[in-house]
Amino acid sequence: MRKLCYIMGAGEPPRNPPQPQPGDLLIAADGGYAYLEKQSLNPDLVIGDFDSLGAAPAHPGLVRLNPVKDETDTLAAIRMGQARGYERFVIYGGTGGRTAHTMANVQNLVMLAKGGGRGWLVGRDEVFTVVSGGSVRFAAGSQGFVSVFSMSGESTGVCETGLKYRLENYTMTNDYPIGVSNEFTGEEAEISVKEGVLLIIYTLEARER
Repeated sequence: MRKLCYIMGAGEPPRNPPQPQPGDLLIAADGGYAYLEKQSLNPDLVIGDFDSLGAAPAHPGLVRLNPVKDETDTLAAIRMGQARGYERFVIYGGTGGRTAHTMANVQNLVMLAKGGGRGWLVGRDEVFTVVSGGSVRFAAGSQGFVSVFSMSGESTGVCETGLKYRLENYTMTNDYPIGVSNEFTGEEAEISVKEGVLLIIYTLEARER
């Protein structure tokens, strides 16, 4: 199994903390350090301009950023993970609060997918992920809702199987929300796209295969 890079941001805290395994990388992005400290989790790296945390912590893996910058602390954390060879990223504390930061993190997922990687943005009640010219499979027994949006002008060859409402070889656009609020049925499910980029948002009760 490919190793994961976990990033803890300063947004809405998750229901459950990240659970890195040996070989995974855990990065605190600015105020995310305070949450990890409360959970008795020691990150490998702490990065940020520390406007959220208020002051830089005394940590051996501290990376201080200039507050005048083009990239968010979360994106800077992704860059650090990529520099260490990680391609799969799980972002906590990246939703809630300012909507602009949530949207920025969705764009981070798009960037990862277009570059051949994969990212998950974990909120309190749902997970965001993005797929580019590929598929996402869900295990049998998954429950709740799933929504699919085209992040491209057009996403072609979109298929949704094993869900309440099914699509086959559909062309999805970014100006018509046909993919909102589908439902898991308990069957194995799959969402795929031949060409284009899809944003997939599903409830925590669902589980990817």
